[in-house]
Amino acid sequence: MLFLILSIICSVTVGVIFKVSRKYNVNNSQIVTANYLFALILCYFFFSPDLTVVGKESPWILYAVIGLLLPSVFLFLAASIKHMGIVKTDAAQRLSLFIPILAAWFIFKEDFNSLKITAFLIGLPAILLILAKPSENTKNKWIYPTVVLLGFGLIDILFKQIALYTTLPYTTSLFVVFSIALLIMVAVVIYELISTKARLQMKNIAFGGLVGVFNFGNILFYLKAHQAFVENPSTVFAGMNMGVIILGSLIGVFVFKEKLTKMNYAGLALALLAIILIVLSQMK
Repeated sequence: MLFLILSIICSVTVGVIFKVSRKYNVNNSQIVTANYLFALILCYFFFSPDLTVVGKESPWILYAVIGLLLPSVFLFLAASIKHMGIVKTDAAQRLSLFIPILAAWFIFKEDFNSLKITAFLIGLPAILLILAKPSENTKNKWIYPTVVLLGFGLIDILFKQIALYTTLPYTTSLFVVFSIALLIMVAVVIYELISTKARLQMKNIAFGGLVGVFNFGNILFYLKAHQAFVENPSTVFAGMNMGVIILGSLIGVFVFKEKLTKMNYAGLALALLAIILIVLSQMK
């Protein structure tokens, strides 16, 4: 249970760091780049990836797509936290679980029981209620959490496809994906330095290092939680998604004084109910 709690704390802390960094006029591209550099280093030392098994038969197309999607969605995550707050962004990220569920139904032809259907029917209005804007200040900003929701959902599907390549350790694939994401973001930062005369600043690297440490911590503790609850993965699944929504909401409301409407609170309640139904459907 300790690993699960640490994973939840690390996940929410990433959002908190992005929220706090706003006050320091930071460059999110540099933060995301440093994040992948630190996460890559930690991945190497903790997982000791076997790069000798990576070859021509490796899923390079999947690697490339995920490597492009990860930093792109991360930038939208930062923008969503800035414009919509931690509460809505964390909820959108966790509700992205509906994307792979729908893919399992429509693409991979998995059986769908009544609980999953009910969860989806509840989850859809939950998303709409959570993203409902309380004021005109968030006009047209709903696009950011929407991209976060769709992006993380698609990334989840692609990572599940990588997991099917049993000849490759999952942590080795993770190292390769992080490497591609880092190369892409280095190219973006170099472009910004040349075209916009932006400067490479230590504050961006410092914030990026913190994001990278907690981003990797989230992954590390999540994997360890699954190992600890190997016979009951639904506990980890439920605890992670519900824990992030609840903790993110508490921090957003009480620490950062984010304003939520009754519709937003209703959406959060429905989101938690939908996650509970999904867990129950897996147990069946």
